[in-house]
Amino acid sequence: MDERGILNATPTQLLIGGGWRDGSAGRLPVEDPSTGEVLCEVADASAGDALAALDAAAAAQGAWASTAPRERGEILRRAFDAMIDRREELALLMTLEMGKNIGESRAEITYAAEFLRWFSEEAVRISGRWSNEPSGAGRLLTMKQPVGPCLLITPWNFPAAMGTRKIGPAVAAGCTMVVKPAKQTPLSMLALAGILTEAGLPDGVLNLIVSSKSGSIVAPLLADQRLRKLSFTGSTEVGRLLMEQASGNLLRLSMELGGNAPYLVFGDADLDAAVEQALIAKMRNMGQSCVAANRFHVHESVAGEFARRLTDRMGRLRTGRGTEEGVDVGPLIDADQRSKVAELVGDAVDRGASIELGGVVPPGRGWFYPPTVLSGVRPGTRLLREEIFGPVAPVAPFSSDEEALAAANDSEFGLVAYVFTRDVKRALRVVEGLQSGMVGLNKGLVSNPAAPFGGVKQSGFGREGGFEGIEEYLATKYVAVDL
Repeated sequence: MDERGILNATPTQLLIGGGWRDGSAGRLPVEDPSTGEVLCEVADASAGDALAALDAAAAAQGAWASTAPRERGEILRRAFDAMIDRREELALLMTLEMGKNIGESRAEITYAAEFLRWFSEEAVRISGRWSNEPSGAGRLLTMKQPVGPCLLITPWNFPAAMGTRKIGPAVAAGCTMVVKPAKQTPLSMLALAGILTEAGLPDGVLNLIVSSKSGSIVAPLLADQRLRKLSFTGSTEVGRLLMEQASGNLLRLSMELGGNAPYLVFGDADLDAAVEQALIAKMRNMGQSCVAANRFHVHESVAGEFARRLTDRMGRLRTGRGTEEGVDVGPLIDADQRSKVAELVGDAVDRGASIELGGVVPPGRGWFYPPTVLSGVRPGTRLLREEIFGPVAPVAPFSSDEEALAAANDSEFGLVAYVFTRDVKRALRVVEGLQSGMVGLNKGLVSNPAAPFGGVKQSGFGREGGFEGIEEYLATKYVAVDL
């Protein structure tokens, strides 16, 4: 299917109570970040539309919670199969609205689908326990039940995977939901909603709203006592605001927020492997990932060589529109994001860093920024403390293990860290000392549907994926049994 064909085949309305409808706030344009041109328009929801979506979710909650776990799992499994069957068209749709190269989009569709398969298998494994009261006078019955209607807010950088990572466990646990994708990339989620509907998900279980003014539709949902959970992936700044708004109803919260991942390369590391894995950790999604390597702390004995090899590898990457085969690096999501990246690079240079590669905004259409390597990055530089969200690799030397660990932990964030060393004892010491929710040990990719994803400190709380992921959507009920 060609570009126009996939766009014409994708729903562009709101999904509420099983029906597609127009938005009360009009239409919202969706742009191609590689050209700046409008791809299509989608329905723009109002606060009234959002509350109608919650009405539908609340009405469907009772019947959905009592649906057999096997049936819930089979719906997810059918949706998984459909995503795999339609991978090429879904990947093209993602590349059009988000900009990542078509190869990465294919990989994301596969990754996203795996959450549906994983949680289809977890649906039938929800369990409680039966035990003796210590005195022997009675029994203790513990059961797990769905928390109830959820609000799921997803970001623009992984428009399919961040959806299935939340929808999968919600469906498996027996929760209904209102899903709000980012306004920049709603098409992938609209297509996913259509797939789940075709897979047999009952009306009202998944309701989807898109809005150009997120705050105006999220606030009334958080204030409604029928809503019982919020799962949000996005910036720490917005996460704090949502937590404040959610406090009135003491909502169950899952927060996957910002990151500032350190990438530690020790003197004994396999440099070839460290460089190759750095490309994965840094350049996935043009660096627009909360788990992207944000700062490279490299032992002074190999810092120069590491920077040279990384510059050589990143210099061979091809930049262009992601729909073209052979393109490695697509555009950033919009003008604001590119301006932020350029500002952070400028600050680093002003503070004494050297540009080894890139560092200049290219002319022409689209929000492109070249792969960039900076060496000699000094303490106090903003990009060592702020999330870059772009294809920029700052390299800073360290002289001791203690200095490396201190530099890695010198951040308000704690989502993921990467460690490269061949010394097992050092690896264990550093891994245990890192203040992060995840660690890649001699590996630049940590995301896996079978593993718990999440952070500590200002990177949030709660876990998505793994055996832990479904627990975020289950409430524990204890029953005291008198014998």
